[in-house]
Amino acid sequence: MSIANQARSTLVIGTRGSQLALWQAEWVQGQLKNLAPDLSVVLKRIQTSGDKIQDVPLAKVGGKGLFVKEIEEALLRKDIDLAVHSMKDLPAVLPNGLTIICIPEREDPRDALLTRDGKNLDALPLGAQVGTSSLRRQAQLLHARTDLQIEMLRGNVDTRLRKLQENQFDAIVLAASGLKRLGWETHISECLPLDVSLPAIGQGALGIEGREDDGFVRDLVARLEHYPTRITVMAERALLKRLEGGCQVPIAGHAVLQGENLTLDGLVASLDGKRYVRCSLSGSLSEAESIGTHVAEELLGRGAQPILQEIYGAA
Repeated sequence: MSIANQARSTLVIGTRGSQLALWQAEWVQGQLKNLAPDLSVVLKRIQTSGDKIQDVPLAKVGGKGLFVKEIEEALLRKDIDLAVHSMKDLPAVLPNGLTIICIPEREDPRDALLTRDGKNLDALPLGAQVGTSSLRRQAQLLHARTDLQIEMLRGNVDTRLRKLQENQFDAIVLAASGLKRLGWETHISECLPLDVSLPAIGQGALGIEGREDDGFVRDLVARLEHYPTRITVMAERALLKRLEGGCQVPIAGHAVLQGENLTLDGLVASLDGKRYVRCSLSGSLSEAESIGTHVAEELLGRGAQPILQEIYGAA
C-alpha cells in the first residue's frame, strides 16, 4: 500500500471562510467524525480570488473557478486532504490529479426571491431594483419582467441580506439552498418556479473534491455519496462542459431523476433576457452525461451559439 493510501490520524478540510462555506465544511466535518470517531478532522480556511474581489462583477474578472482556484492549489500541494465546495462554483473541467470524490444529497436547487415586505416577483413595483451577481439570474428575471432594474450585488449571504434590509434594493435573489442550510428560510418571499428561473448547474449540491490517488480519503468520504444527486449533477455538468461555460455565464440546467428516467432542462439566454433558448431531453439514467451533451447540442442548434459568443467576446 502506498503512503497516499495508508490510514492517517488527521484530515484537513479546505474551505472558504464565508458563513455558508463554513457551515458546509462543518457539516462534512461532523459526518466524517461520525464515520471515523478516532480521526481528527480539522478545517483550514482559504481565501479565494472570488472572496478578495468584491467590487467588480465576477463575469468581468473571469468567473470560472474564482471561488476554487486557491483551494485546488492547496489540494495539489497536499496542504489539505479534501475540499468542500458549492457544486455550482466548480468549473466543468478540474485540474489534473483532482476529482469530485463525493456528492452528498442535494438541498433545494431553486432560486429564492427575498423582499422586505414579502412580495413575490409578480407583485414587485414597476422598475423595481433587484440585486444579484448572477448573469443567469439577471437574464431570466428580465425575460420574465423587462421593467426590472438589475443591480450588482456581491458579498456573503449575511451581507446581501443586510443590504436588502437597508433599502438598497427592492428585492434580491439568492440560492434557496444556502438560506435553508443557514436556517434563514424565513427570509424567503418566494422560491422562484423552475419555469421562471432555472437554477445554475449543480445548484443546491455540495462537491467534495480530493486527489485521485488518495485512496484513504476517497474510501472514507464515499460513504457520504448520494447516487441520485451525482447522476443529476453529472448530466448538468456535461451540459456545461459542452457549452464551455463558466459559473457566471447565463447558462442554466436542472436534471430530475424519476426511477430509471432522467430529464434534463437546459437554457441559454442573452443578458437582457430577450433571446431565450430552452429545451429538455429525457432518457435512461445510464446515459446521464450523454443527455447533458445532447441538450447542449440542441441549445446550440437553436441559437445559443451567437449568444454565448457575444458574451464571451464582451467579457
